[in-house]
Amino acid sequence: MTDETDTDFRTRIRRSFARQGAMRTIGAELMRIEQGMVEIEMPFDETLTQQHGLLHAGIISTALDAAGTYAAYTLIDADASLLTIEFKVNLLSPGRGERFLFRGEVTKPGSTIIVFDGRGYAISQEAPAKLIASITGSMMVVRGRQGIQD
Repeated sequence: MTDETDTDFRTRIRRSFARQGAMRTIGAELMRIEQGMVEIEMPFDETLTQQHGLLHAGIISTALDAAGTYAAYTLIDADASLLTIEFKVNLLSPGRGERFLFRGEVTKPGSTIIVFDGRGYAISQEAPAKLIASITGSMMVVRGRQGIQD
């Protein structure tokens, strides 16, 4: 991959991420974009919790899905887009922390289907990062479909 192509996928991902209302709503930020891997962080926000004051499972799932999707975006052509086909999330520990890190990594690239895995971590100043969730999912590469483009 040339430096120009490398810059192009990062720019394309940043632009796409900026258009995501869901990511704005949860306060998520792109932190790292590498070939086949993306990291997203977000601060704790009480409005995104469930009844026990923990980060809601739906928010964790949303952020993990986005991290996996953007990891896949690093590997597709500029004229293609992605849609999630399915994912499975394992909630491993309560979503308690000051910040959260969500990392998505491509497991199996493909021209029509891309498989990804991811991990979510709770971050606080008092303790080391704690694994709170994992995800495995698959994306469909979409080309030439009206209304679905990046």
